Amino acid sequence: MNKVTFFICFYLLLGASGVSAQQNPVFPGWYADPEGIIYDNTYWIFPTYSAPYEEQVFFDAFSSKDLVNWEKHPRIIDTSEVKWANKAMWAPSIIEKDGKYYFFFSANDVHEGEIGGIGVSVADRPEGPYKDLLGKPLINEIVHGAQPIDQFVFKDKDGQYYMFYGGWRHCNVVKLSNDFKSLVPFEDGNIYKEVTPENYVEGPFMFIRNNKYYFMWSEGGWTGPDYKVAYAISDSPFGPFERIGTILEQDEDIAKGAGHHSVIKIPNEDTYYIVYHRRPLNKTGANERETCIDRMTFDEQGYINPVKMTVEGVKHVLR
Repeated sequence: MNKVTFFICFYLLLGASGVSAQQNPVFPGWYADPEGIIYDNTYWIFPTYSAPYEEQVFFDAFSSKDLVNWEKHPRIIDTSEVKWANKAMWAPSIIEKDGKYYFFFSANDVHEGEIGGIGVSVADRPEGPYKDLLGKPLINEIVHGAQPIDQFVFKDKDGQYYMFYGGWRHCNVVKLSNDFKSLVPFEDGNIYKEVTPENYVEGPFMFIRNNKYYFMWSEGGWTGPDYKVAYAISDSPFGPFERIGTILEQDEDIAKGAGHHSVIKIPNEDTYYIVYHRRPLNKTGANERETCIDRMTFDEQGYINPVKMTVEGVKHVLR
């Protein structure tokens, strides 16, 4: 039996035995910081193109009907459209409002006195093309020690939009205007509220389940094996956020550097998937990161169970 015949027989046997083929990573290439969301009965993932900063100057998007087969939508926006961005565009967050799709992003790895930070763009379709909404960053300055990166846009139960963001171990929340062109002061007159939980590093994310606010973030170093995801639960989107524990981290049999995630909830179901990046065991490069999806579950008290990373991945067809 030659090698080709052997592998054909092997995969046929896998199918006959009901064993799933590898589905993680969900699409080829080095991609990180994935934001997963559902639009029009279709799954979407908007990741960072993981490359050296000078090459990380565009975004691709991916769509799927079943979380298995993905279509690539290349270069939905790049630095030719965002004139103030010259390198390192990453960590997208996207949300639909009034028939428009708003794509938030970080750019330039900004430090004090530099131009960069968090930008916002808009399109008529999830796959773009996106146009820079402001022609400048929405947030440029460093407030409460938080580098303006890793933004997540959150719609609260009352319809108000907030944005959680921050690197350098600090996290802020701001209130967005209805057109996403500016920040609105809170009732106390402040524009920025710091909500940093214990051990926070970057990558905030929030969702609501059973009327509770689940706040999640990444810890450790994004270039190393100890990157991981932790969370807190609160009655308010502003906290306080008391760290409960780690729910996603490296597995010596699967991958390392697992973090900077998002969560997809299936409509009308208590079904959740965590979308995240991880680094293959045989890779050590900072940018060698791949996007994966696994199931996320809860115990009877509402706490998140530790996520088991898999190579099989998941499958779910929207009804």
